[in-house]
Amino acid sequence: MRAAWLLLPALAALSAYYVYLPLPGAVSDPWKLMLLDATFRAVQQTCHLIHYLRLSHHLIVLNYLICTFDKLKSVSSEDIKITDAVFDGVEVRVFEPPAKGDESLKRSVVYIHGGGWALASARTSLYNNLCRIMAESLNAVVVSVEYRLVPEVCFPEQYHDALRATKHFLQPDVLAEYSVDPSRIAISGDSAGGNLAAAVCQQLSKDEDLPVRPKLQALIYPVLQAFDFNTPSYQQNMNMPVLPRYVMINYWIDYINGNYDLAHELLINNHTALNVGRALSFRARLNWTSLLPPSFKKNYKPVVQSTGTAAIVERLPALLDVRAVPLLADDATLARQPRTYVLTCENDVLRDDGAMYAARLERAGVPVTLDHFLDCFHGCMIFTVWPTDFSAGVQTRNSYIKWLDENL
Repeated sequence: MRAAWLLLPALAALSAYYVYLPLPGAVSDPWKLMLLDATFRAVQQTCHLIHYLRLSHHLIVLNYLICTFDKLKSVSSEDIKITDAVFDGVEVRVFEPPAKGDESLKRSVVYIHGGGWALASARTSLYNNLCRIMAESLNAVVVSVEYRLVPEVCFPEQYHDALRATKHFLQPDVLAEYSVDPSRIAISGDSAGGNLAAAVCQQLSKDEDLPVRPKLQALIYPVLQAFDFNTPSYQQNMNMPVLPRYVMINYWIDYINGNYDLAHELLINNHTALNVGRALSFRARLNWTSLLPPSFKKNYKPVVQSTGTAAIVERLPALLDVRAVPLLADDATLARQPRTYVLTCENDVLRDDGAMYAARLERAGVPVTLDHFLDCFHGCMIFTVWPTDFSAGVQTRNSYIKWLDENL
């Protein structure tokens, strides 16, 4: 008994040490965020052990656990018709509000979920809940794309899935089937889904035969570049939950089918050093010293290697492929983009990806709204359901839906 009394405080101290992280003073719900991050880290470590033992790929196990936990949550859909369909070989989930007598056609949003191109699903309650609320609040048809994930497929298959599903939906006969107004359609996504949404919008703008084009794009803390992993936000938030820098680099490696041995070279920007000829022409398009406001740049300095490893780009050409890295698009492509909303969070490694894209779009003549939240963190918008309910989630979701309602 005496040993137990000694052991319990020791376990409590170890648990507190594992959970506690120094967080910025302004971050929303800090202790709840620490608990969420500690849970996610513990699950990831378990999945990596299973991977190390060669029992299964860690991402498959992690996604299985996420979906299993998610099934414990029920989401009401009494007023919204939810159906699963297949658009040009790609699974989608469609959310339809009830018809109203005083209208003939509805607005619509094509939504592409996040998860590092490897996790989550259009069918999980987190995204089911988001899309249902969007459909209700906007009285809009919401199409949530169920693209294939890493490790089943890697780039460019996720991009092709999102593009095929979107182009199918934009056909006049399909829009008529769902009573959608062809002039009031938005393409949207969060995180890796924001990456796919931006890439899809860029490609659609180049398709001269497309009969219907999106009116808007709305990108939620999007991941838009793998050129520079030392932007001010990557430096400032390198250890920030729920997306520390090394995790984002690993997601990129998984997405472009690389090797984790390259993680350190990517981290120090060896892949885009001054001696890497293929990267030189893109450098001005990601020059954060001219694209970011002083409040984002702070006192951080660029990390530019004079001599790096050109072979990385040779082995992984997707690092400079605009379909994977939308921020590398040329000015002519950006000028063709629709009115754009970009949501960024201060406590997020991806903050500057979104801010740089907004700045480049604005310089290209595109109307842009950059909606920045000082107390929020990456992924927060989907965390609105107990036990992962955050005030930051409700705050960002309401602002996002408000912009769509006013502009769509």
